[in-house]
Amino acid sequence: MLKRFEQAIFKSLQSKNKKRLILFITFLAFVFSMMLIPSQLVLAKMLPGKNSNTFNVYLDLPSGSSIYQTSQVSECITGLLQKEKEVKNIEVFLGMGGPLDFAGLLKGSQFKHLENLAEMVVNLSGKHHRTEPSYLMVQRLRPIITSQCEALYAGTSIKFVQPPAGPPVLASIVAEVYGDNAQGIRTLALKIEKVFKGTKGLVDIDIMQDDIYDSFEIRVNSIKIARSGLSVKQVNEVLYIAFEGMEIGVKNSDVYDEQIPIFLSLSAKSKVFTNKSKEAIKAKLSSLKLMNKKGMMVPLTEVISLVATKSNPMILAKNLKQMTNVLAQTDMVSQVYPLMAARNTIINEFSKEYEIKKIGLFNLELTHKQSQKIYRLIWDGEMEVTLDTFVELGMAFCAALVLIFLLMVLYYKSFKLSAIILFGSFLSIIGVIFGHYIMDVFTKDTFFLTATSLIGFIALIGISSRNTLLLLDFTKSLIFNKNIPQTQAIAQATATRAKPIFLTAVAIILASTLLASDAVFGGLGVSLIFGTIAAVIASLVVIPVLMDNIDLHEAFNK
Repeated sequence: MLKRFEQAIFKSLQSKNKKRLILFITFLAFVFSMMLIPSQLVLAKMLPGKNSNTFNVYLDLPSGSSIYQTSQVSECITGLLQKEKEVKNIEVFLGMGGPLDFAGLLKGSQFKHLENLAEMVVNLSGKHHRTEPSYLMVQRLRPIITSQCEALYAGTSIKFVQPPAGPPVLASIVAEVYGDNAQGIRTLALKIEKVFKGTKGLVDIDIMQDDIYDSFEIRVNSIKIARSGLSVKQVNEVLYIAFEGMEIGVKNSDVYDEQIPIFLSLSAKSKVFTNKSKEAIKAKLSSLKLMNKKGMMVPLTEVISLVATKSNPMILAKNLKQMTNVLAQTDMVSQVYPLMAARNTIINEFSKEYEIKKIGLFNLELTHKQSQKIYRLIWDGEMEVTLDTFVELGMAFCAALVLIFLLMVLYYKSFKLSAIILFGSFLSIIGVIFGHYIMDVFTKDTFFLTATSLIGFIALIGISSRNTLLLLDFTKSLIFNKNIPQTQAIAQATATRAKPIFLTAVAIILASTLLASDAVFGGLGVSLIFGTIAAVIASLVVIPVLMDNIDLHEAFNK
């Protein structure tokens, strides 16, 4: 069999047309593989979804909402989740964040202490006992839960948060809006939020800023309080007892060593206002009465006044610069393409009101045409991490190629031979990209070209270089030690070294199959499998053609 392979290689090297055909097919395969990325047939993403045994649901009602309203929406969410057979249990934290986890460190779960916020921790059965990965479950449940539960109260935001497969980020796509005018930042952030909602592939869209809502301030009238025989302390305590609750006494017990506190508060039903109008609040407060020094009951509304006011929103800053964040998650798609679509929409639609200047690769500077206020739109989140990762891995790949080239130049003292080794190493990219395209066709969810894929590609450089070195050294030995003609020596060296090259490739492929099924390291496994196949084909078919196109006697004698 090896003899026939040697004869086939020898005949191909003797024919100029066959050599040109091999090089032309290689060129087409390389160009076609490169075109798979801009054509979006192969999508790039830093890390795919992670199949975990848990995920969180963040609930955010409009500012000023009551804990009762938050509880209603939470019950709607848990009711839908309980229908899933893979859900083992659900922990609900009303008015507070859940136990601090990996993702919550960055998302600020520990700072959630408002009645309009809640967090649900959903625990699933073991991932080895489920046919549906957790990230696909979240993708399926998200539209069902948001459509039914967000409709209970206008402005409700339900977000699904999964444990990150890599470094935790605030969101997949984060638009940081900087400026010196708070109202201008808020207006621009709302416009960007609207663009995100109209961009395909973006979900869980939110703004990290408080809503400005109407509220009422209770102001005590100290003169009326004094004339009524009351005290300001009495007024404060009755308000606190009624709506927050307070310890009013203790009870001794024969069972417990410590005294048992007696806690007094209005019932949950009594605390609820009929609506948010001033009249409804007055009606509720008028039912509260205080006993003065003479034993007379004085209605609370006689000694206080209600003043309509606006809420004080949180001021967010980063690096001592006022800003706000517009957040969006990607629905199992790459971050690059929705970001580019949203960015193009911003440039096209906002140009009527703002003068837009591009800064950096994706960032924008917007100047309001009327007020001349300047705002900066900086992209962050997993998109920024993806960009940094791919740039750094690309630089590592280029550095590896340069170092291999310089090392080969020192060893062979020939730029031509070093270039052949370098070219053979680079051809494995064809297999890497085609492998991801093939896997994407045969898998039910998108198979992304990830950071682990690029790590596999960088690892293939050494494997491909070793194959080429085997052929070059054995060809040199045949030419100078046995005086075999160049073409015959190349064919014989290729056939002889084909078996160890093939066996090494099989070992790598079989070992990599264990990685290919993993959600996070699947890209690494696929890169090693298909990249190794491409490297073997390049070593046994393309490299002999390149070697025969130069004078090896001259190259080796330098």
